[in-house]
Amino acid sequence: MENKVFFIAEISANHCGNFKLAKNLIKCAYVNGADAVKLQTYTANTMTLKSNKKYFKIKQGLWKGYTLWDLYNKAHTPLKWHKELFKYGKSLGIKVFSTPFDDTAVDFLEKLKCPIYKIASFEMTDLNLVKKVSQTKKPIIISTGMANLEEIETTIKVAKKNGAKNITLLYCVSNYPSSISDFNLNNIKILKDKFKCRVGISDHSTDNRVAIAAIASGAEVIEKHIALDNQKKGFDIDFSLKGKEIKKLRDDIDVAFKLLGKNSFFRNKSENKSKIFRRSIFTTKNIKKGEKFTKDNIRVIRPGYGLMPKYFNKILNKRSPVNISKDEPLKPIVLKNLY
Repeated sequence: MENKVFFIAEISANHCGNFKLAKNLIKCAYVNGADAVKLQTYTANTMTLKSNKKYFKIKQGLWKGYTLWDLYNKAHTPLKWHKELFKYGKSLGIKVFSTPFDDTAVDFLEKLKCPIYKIASFEMTDLNLVKKVSQTKKPIIISTGMANLEEIETTIKVAKKNGAKNITLLYCVSNYPSSISDFNLNNIKILKDKFKCRVGISDHSTDNRVAIAAIASGAEVIEKHIALDNQKKGFDIDFSLKGKEIKKLRDDIDVAFKLLGKNSFFRNKSENKSKIFRRSIFTTKNIKKGEKFTKDNIRVIRPGYGLMPKYFNKILNKRSPVNISKDEPLKPIVLKNLY
């Protein structure tokens, strides 16, 4: 990852089964500053069973009323598109990668030289899939929606044991769309401290402040679902950035990252010109050589042309080595020749 926030644009099902729309979404991501585009690689058959039993019916949320099979059958990105979409992204200069949802998807993506793999939150506990992906030795991004620390730790151990060296965790709230009240961005720091790896956020909210605050909390990767300007349809449209909104978030997170600055305490040189408005020691009366400095003839006031205030008590009741006019700053020579 680069020395900036790595911004992933998730297409998911917003291509609406239209190959041209899928390509336009990749171009939209590129034009608006995303660093990578993510696809999802599955078929309805690799996700679930074609059954109308109650277990397979979605009872709430955006996709209420669908069976799992019908949802995935409509939402999937056809395998036959993948090669061309990878190629198209490469021609534009934007990285395209994917989330495989089973072993066959990993084998398929390996043939396309998929550069990065993402493990979805719902698959994070599928340790066989984690093992398979880790064995590719490619960078792996793991979403952690719904997971507790013990589950995350188990997944990371499996990943590392099977060859994963470049691991990124994404703090994620698995509500669609997510509300502000759903988030606990301190989780980002907790994940960083515990697992000593890169941490980001997979953000399903509709509020840029979440991503901006996540950067301030230490997030180095932002993943957001995207759509085109004025796009009305799409399974994920309700929590997707549209067109120029992508660029707005790109700009916002870049500013947030820049504001973090260096990892050591730092002051910009531009502040130096303001030091003149600090307090310093000035005379309030004419002082003759040999005369004592007293609270009656010196004061700590603005501006900052004289000795720093910390020397005030040091010079009190000491004799001036030189004549000093009224309303003049005391200079360092005074300190060297006090008596």
